[in-house]
Amino acid sequence: MRNKGLILAGIAVLIVAGFLVLSYTQCRFIRTRLEQTMRPGLRVGEINVKPTHLSLKGIQYEDPISKKRLCQIEEMKIYPSLLAVLGGTGTVQIRRCMILRPSFFFYRSREGVFIGPFPKAGKEEDETREKAQEGSSQGEKRKTQAATVKIDRLQIEKGSLDFEDQKTEGSTAYLQLRDMDLEVKDLHYPPVSVHSPVELKGKFKGMMKEGNLSSKGWIDLQTTDMEMTLRTREIELRAFEPYYRKKVTAEISSGHVNMDARITIRKHLLDAPGEMDLVNLRVKEGSGSVFYIPAKSLIQMLKNKGNRVKVRFRIKGNLDDPQFNLRENVASRLAVALAESLGLPVTAVGEGRVILEGRGSVRGSK
Repeated sequence: MRNKGLILAGIAVLIVAGFLVLSYTQCRFIRTRLEQTMRPGLRVGEINVKPTHLSLKGIQYEDPISKKRLCQIEEMKIYPSLLAVLGGTGTVQIRRCMILRPSFFFYRSREGVFIGPFPKAGKEEDETREKAQEGSSQGEKRKTQAATVKIDRLQIEKGSLDFEDQKTEGSTAYLQLRDMDLEVKDLHYPPVSVHSPVELKGKFKGMMKEGNLSSKGWIDLQTTDMEMTLRTREIELRAFEPYYRKKVTAEISSGHVNMDARITIRKHLLDAPGEMDLVNLRVKEGSGSVFYIPAKSLIQMLKNKGNRVKVRFRIKGNLDDPQFNLRENVASRLAVALAESLGLPVTAVGEGRVILEGRGSVRGSK
């Protein structure tokens, strides 16, 4: 019995040692691939090969052209898939990737040019990389050594996201998400057509307080098809003021949004039904309108409803259609739903007016 116990203990030691050797070997392989494919503008303060994972600390990434800060990561832990070593494939296979306390920054200019921290696969990325590396003898070498990556599970813990949007109707919008936890499964780079499960939770920063935001579903990162639920609670309406400024010429003094929606995109066709609950919605006395409804009329209607309005909506459209404007579509649907919830028999909305059944139109301030 004693010999049998020693044999079992020896086997256990060999299994653990084998696991550590394979893990360490794969971590060194991933480190080599990372160093070979380092993108322009990316800096890593420290790379350490641990027995079970690869640790990257002090990661910073800026756009190589605009020099805007796009990403900062305190630490990234990469746990390799041992099957990749046993299978002998050249693909970087990762069973788990943890990103701890990252900060992501997104920008959109007045002209609609979008800059973000996540790379795009294909010709567009290659052209950008070639321009950034023009004159460098390492440019072509890095391009030819681009790795294929598969990640079973990606986790972001305690992250933050900042979006600076200049393409608005009013002043620049600053949208901020804090305490962000994200999990995405079955990721591939370059992207392949698979349904990658996604779950997101975070706090949306407002002027006076933070609201809660959560989303769950799947996304196909190659086709951009998706099916997601979106839930928000106590998000301040005024955080979106730059987007609705031209539709709301009266001053909204308070109000927060609770919303439940289901967002589906198939072949660039958007379908997003949902329900929005506007709570503690208050409009200051004076001239102006809210989504084309005169403020004076709206104030009294809101008082009769306890300054709370529930609206149902459904946003549909072709994202490839240049005539489809998502922001305008959302504003129009919200205007109709708001008017109907207040008892106004609306048939259409647009061009600075709400059209009522049998009453002509009620014009709002432009």
